[in-house]
Amino acid sequence: MYGRILKVYPGSLAEELELVPGDKLLEINGTKLRDIIDVSFAFADEEIEMLVEHEDGQQEVYEFDKDYDEELGVEFESAVFDGIRHCANNCLFCFVDQVAPDMRESLNIKDDDYRMSFLYGNFITMTNMVDADFQRIKQYHLSPLFVSVQCTNPDLRQKLLRCRTAGNLAAQLDKLEAADVEYHTQIVLCRDLNDGEELERSLRDMVARQPHALSVAIVPVGLTRFRQDRYPLKSFDKESAARVVEQVEAYQRQQRARDGRTFIYLADEFYLLAGRELPPAEYYDGFPQLDNGIGLARNFMEEFAAAVAEAEADGSAAEAAGGMNFAMANQQDRKEKQENQENWDNLVKLRLAVVSGTSISPLMAELAESVGQAGAQVTMVPVPNHHFGTTVNVSGLLTAKDMLAALHDVAGKVDGILIPESALRTGDNVFLDDVSLSDFCTRLPCRVETVGSGREYFHALTDWENYSGVEDKAASYMWQSNAAYTKRGGM
Repeated sequence: MYGRILKVYPGSLAEELELVPGDKLLEINGTKLRDIIDVSFAFADEEIEMLVEHEDGQQEVYEFDKDYDEELGVEFESAVFDGIRHCANNCLFCFVDQVAPDMRESLNIKDDDYRMSFLYGNFITMTNMVDADFQRIKQYHLSPLFVSVQCTNPDLRQKLLRCRTAGNLAAQLDKLEAADVEYHTQIVLCRDLNDGEELERSLRDMVARQPHALSVAIVPVGLTRFRQDRYPLKSFDKESAARVVEQVEAYQRQQRARDGRTFIYLADEFYLLAGRELPPAEYYDGFPQLDNGIGLARNFMEEFAAAVAEAEADGSAAEAAGGMNFAMANQQDRKEKQENQENWDNLVKLRLAVVSGTSISPLMAELAESVGQAGAQVTMVPVPNHHFGTTVNVSGLLTAKDMLAALHDVAGKVDGILIPESALRTGDNVFLDDVSLSDFCTRLPCRVETVGSGREYFHALTDWENYSGVEDKAASYMWQSNAAYTKRGGM
């Protein structure tokens, strides 16, 4: 086992030691390294003996003293050196099993590795874990973790995951709590399976596990046209989604009355599908499961509103009018705008096409309209997901092919196109169907930019001339000392 160095930072300790990309880190102070967790804890010592193998096969021992908090200053090709631990389940609802054939290999990896849960917030079922794993979690205090609960009924959980160890959830959570490990949880809700009374049971059980249980996220099962499992699963419709919202809202009110926190959160899809208003920002308690899609829409709206307020405060709204430098776009000067309305109407505004999944498109349109004359003239392009199936309606699962098809009759009529950054793989800017962002842009007759946040959306609409989205970056993992880790790349 070894960690292959991908990048050495300028001015770092690694550069001083003359380490280079391709070198393999084998041991630190006699500790064989399984992952960057081992590296972090071993490197926390002040006296270091490090075994490195160079690309020519020669091994070299480095001995040096360092400050306790001094970092090596490298990026590794992977966070885990002994390979990602794969899933032991055969879930009724597994999304990986519903991925289209001939798509990129990484989409077919069934990750169920507690280390990736700690490092990057990946959800794990814990069905492949043994006592040694829990001992290591306790030793290094790997907290918080992210656990896929699905339900707390042992028999039903075995049925859902189709794994004989799936019924051990309660005992496994007990072990985490005994080690003083906190955890966020997730329930993938399957209609007529773990909803209704079973959801009631699961929520009661998770509420009782506070404070170690930090949150519960409830997300709807995702079904694509490539699903081949014979077990009949049903998508949520407006009526069934509304029942879930009402059921969960009762628990949310109880939780907020008790300790001021919502604790249980619903995915945006339930509200959008049911035609219900999204909860206010305070109901998300700082958005602890944003990466899981919980509160994405509300967070996007909050970011957009903050950008509007900042623009009004610094007087830049007039300058931000689509990059047109037209002074009457100053929303604060209503009288002047009214007097010049006729001239304004005769002007040709900047025209932008905004691409998104079908579920979020109405919200994106509403935000664009709220900017009014300070923004561009917007054409919404909600993209039906023909690749996975039209019941899949989120922006993050759109393919380049579907977006290009939706833009066929629009691209020649606009000055620019905004696409969701979430549709790209973090770091190397590739869509799910392996089309690169650069290739995608060459197929369109105008400038294309990505949008990843509400703040970016506002600036794209009001300052297109100076706006830019993501830049090309190598996908990689960045290691930091003292068990703090981040993944490079934006949202």
